[in-house]
Amino acid sequence: MRTQLISIDTPTTPLDGAFHLPEDGPVRGGVLLFHGNTMNFYMGAPRFLPPVLTAMGYACLAFNRRGHDILSIRNSRATEGGAYQTTAQALEDNALAAAWMAKQGFPAPIVMGHSNGGFLAVRHVLERPETPALVLLSAHRGGSGPGILSTLARSGHLGQERSAEVLEEAKALVAAGKGDQLLLLPGWWYVISAQSYVDRLTSMYEILDLAPQIKVPTLTIRGDDESPVGYPAEVYAERAGGPCEAQVLPGCDHFYNGVEDLVCDSVSEWLRRTLG
Repeated sequence: MRTQLISIDTPTTPLDGAFHLPEDGPVRGGVLLFHGNTMNFYMGAPRFLPPVLTAMGYACLAFNRRGHDILSIRNSRATEGGAYQTTAQALEDNALAAAWMAKQGFPAPIVMGHSNGGFLAVRHVLERPETPALVLLSAHRGGSGPGILSTLARSGHLGQERSAEVLEEAKALVAAGKGDQLLLLPGWWYVISAQSYVDRLTSMYEILDLAPQIKVPTLTIRGDDESPVGYPAEVYAERAGGPCEAQVLPGCDHFYNGVEDLVCDSVSEWLRRTLG
């Protein structure tokens, strides 16, 4: 494949990414790839899927949302990254990437998202019913509100049994204009800003609530090492408003370590059956 590094403007820091094109032959369509929480465009599914997809004739855009990695810098000492992400910002970044793809001649690309990228992909596609196909790779279920605290205490994520205490601390910091202050958080990727923590526990939707409204053909995958509660591929397929196939891949963890070829085979075979 042919690859070029690209940059997409946002209201703040630009999005970096890689645009992959088939080495030769006709280009049959485009694919947008959304990375997972604190990941980026050069690891995981956004890295190992493009060689297979471009061989099928697809142009692929893998890009960093502003919430990439945990913490990073660009061309100054100002920090950016996943510790500061919000759902609204991530949805805006995906929309800007889709607009960039449209300018390249791909107004309705296939959408594929891993983990948090899959969570975001559901809402993205809901607002773009012209999307030809959706692939959810270990998409987490999302959710917010009062019930999320007990869920986190059980799952061991985002503060564990201290979730309620951390939420009150984070809300106080946001109210004091200190939303960017970083918090050490058990059960997370080390640090998260107060604003991002409040956003995650109060503003995230549930993909199972949106599933009945998604009409586009969908493949949803999880590994057999992943919780069907946190990554509800089968339940999503049951609730989907359009044709949806759920696959549970054997020997597969959340990051698809060692089974990348199996994921590629599943995705490419489903695309051939679904889109020809």
